[in-house]
Amino acid sequence: MPKHRKSQQLHDKIAILPSTPGVYTYYDSEGTVIYVGKAKNLKRRVSSYFNRTHDSVRTNLLVRAIADMSYIVVPTEQDALNLENSMIKEYKPRYNVLLKDDKSYPWIVVTNEYFPRVFMTRQRLKDGSKYFGPYTDSASAKAVLDLIRELYPLRTCRHAITPDYIARGKGKLCLEYHLKKCGGCCTGAVDHEEYAAAVDRIKMILRGDTGVILSRLREEMQGLAAQLKFEEAHELKKKYDLVERYRSKSVIVSQVLDSVDVFGVSDNGGRDVYVNHIHVRRGAVVRSVTLQYHRSMDEPADMLLSYAISEIAARFGSVCDEVIVGEMPDAEFPGVTFTIPQRGDRAKLLEVSRRNAEQSRADALKQAEKLDPEQRTMRVLKRIQADFRLPELPRHIECFDNSNIQGTNPVASCVVFRNAKPAKKDYRHFNIKTVDGPDDFASMQEVLTRRYTRMMQEDPEDLPQLIVVDGGKGQLSAAVEALESIGLRGVVSVVGIAKRLEEIYFPGDSVPLYIDKNSETLRVIQSLRDEAHRFGITHHRDRRSKSQTISELDSIEGIGPKSKEILLRKFRSVARIRAAAPEQLVELLGRSKGMKLYAALHP
Repeated sequence: MPKHRKSQQLHDKIAILPSTPGVYTYYDSEGTVIYVGKAKNLKRRVSSYFNRTHDSVRTNLLVRAIADMSYIVVPTEQDALNLENSMIKEYKPRYNVLLKDDKSYPWIVVTNEYFPRVFMTRQRLKDGSKYFGPYTDSASAKAVLDLIRELYPLRTCRHAITPDYIARGKGKLCLEYHLKKCGGCCTGAVDHEEYAAAVDRIKMILRGDTGVILSRLREEMQGLAAQLKFEEAHELKKKYDLVERYRSKSVIVSQVLDSVDVFGVSDNGGRDVYVNHIHVRRGAVVRSVTLQYHRSMDEPADMLLSYAISEIAARFGSVCDEVIVGEMPDAEFPGVTFTIPQRGDRAKLLEVSRRNAEQSRADALKQAEKLDPEQRTMRVLKRIQADFRLPELPRHIECFDNSNIQGTNPVASCVVFRNAKPAKKDYRHFNIKTVDGPDDFASMQEVLTRRYTRMMQEDPEDLPQLIVVDGGKGQLSAAVEALESIGLRGVVSVVGIAKRLEEIYFPGDSVPLYIDKNSETLRVIQSLRDEAHRFGITHHRDRRSKSQTISELDSIEGIGPKSKEILLRKFRSVARIRAAAPEQLVELLGRSKGMKLYAALHP
């Protein structure tokens, strides 16, 4: 019995589906396309939606929304992939993977004219012109155009220049001619064969055949030099240097690799998957572009890789016979051999592609956080919640640390983070009152009891979602006992962080959690711990200094509060008072008090 009951009409359609490759389309009750999918076997794939309950919530929601379906049979799985890709772009179904950067890229076109023009365009027309690219950004295309225009003075006007146009004398020399950026095609000042030869060389540059054009330029230079035509040879030398500089900007991969395509995937298990494509021609990287896919129903990476390969083939005309990947795509591509390298140049190139995909993810994340800072905060809080298995987002975290030196002047500090950031106005110091000697466990119990007893009385709504204690199992146990004594055990989550290996301890669990050193969770917890330690040490030093000052000056006869205030305002510390000359003390306090003070400090 099917898990999801559907109309008899839909059930009948599924029953007669063919076992061939094809594309199926699901519609909701209003006739809107909600999902488009491809299949090697239409009958098996479509039936799998309705004969069981799925692990993915979104898949179950999709199945419940399906009211009707249609399908298209195609000869091969590759045809199914291409058709699915185009239908998704057309209908943008809500349950499909979305290609996030579906934009037009610039091309460089060599027009199909008697005197061809060369320029950048985003429209690829079927007009007989030759298109090169597309380029992943307009800056790259403009750089190539600048090189071409420095090498060869091509026309830029839109006149339909033909032999008849020239013969009738319709052309007029323009500013481009006087700036020596055009040879004057419109007046017949340029030999057509020479112009065509220059266009052929431009096509070589656009195809990446810079090695061929460099060797030709070198041969021509040597020929001109042999004929003692040094000025013409020097002009060719300038062109040679321009092409050489352009060639040096390409990333050289290997002399072994000729023409290959590389696809690196960045998939962290989340909603967005990034696929980077690198195209290598004659050992050099000539193109790199990254596609971003937004998962809809937990689609696997091999499926998204197939989408990316198909998308690149559609945009750039085709893919190479050899494609380097980290895993096999879930679709077959006729005439394409997939390589999963383990070492060597191919493995290095795959790693470069994967890093580019990772970088695109990082850039997108930074951009999103720049536009919406709350987004980063929510991501960090959700990460902490998941790592520490917390029942709610830890928007309010408090961390405690004890400070004492051999039991003297014991103090504790409490630092507060709100939305993963320090809230310094909420920091608190505690002087330990009920504990004698260096007992960190008892001190922790006292501080937590005082802190949260008062908070429950004054503002119970402001209790933190997470308490962090600086220490291992002992300090954590003391914290748990304190919370239990005031009725907060189980209400507020508490963990301990040990200093040695950054272990995280949970109540009742003797085995610590080791968090990834690069985890945002660990960075926040370390910041809390370090801030609590800094805040506590500062207070402990101030208290110790104050107690030393009070004990030494208070024991001297005739030195009262007002005299102490005058002395400390002037000298800042007892050490400086002791180092002062008798005349300075007499000047401040008078002869009697000044000499008594000096005598007391210098027995």
